[in-house]
Amino acid sequence: MRSVPEWIGATDDTPVPARVKERAFTRAGGVCHVSGIKIRPGDPWDVDHVLAICNGGQNRERNLAPILRGKPHKEKTRSDLALKKKNARLRRKHLGIEPPSRYVVPGSKRSRWRRRVGGKWERRE
Repeated sequence: MRSVPEWIGATDDTPVPARVKERAFTRAGGVCHVSGIKIRPGDPWDVDHVLAICNGGQNRERNLAPILRGKPHKEKTRSDLALKKKNARLRRKHLGIEPPSRYVVPGSKRSRWRRRVGGKWERRE
């Protein structure tokens, strides 16, 4: 049972208070949640959303964890944006908004060429 109620941001843009950052750091044992490196005194670190808000995460305390600034944070952000891009593309594809692939497999029914039994290629009529 928690002695303090969980912090939940009023909006997705609500900044995380210092007291919540401290609790997230303590809960993680001072370890970067991406690289697994122990954060030492003086090391620059941020609090990060484990599941990014753009990918369905929430701006709440249980979705926060410490992350080292620099390479680990940049890699995490890059992977979050790649996942967001992929999800958007798949959503457009399933809704019929994304145009079909223009690549046609040679010899398929959509191709203008067909292969005869002897191995010779000929143009479809």
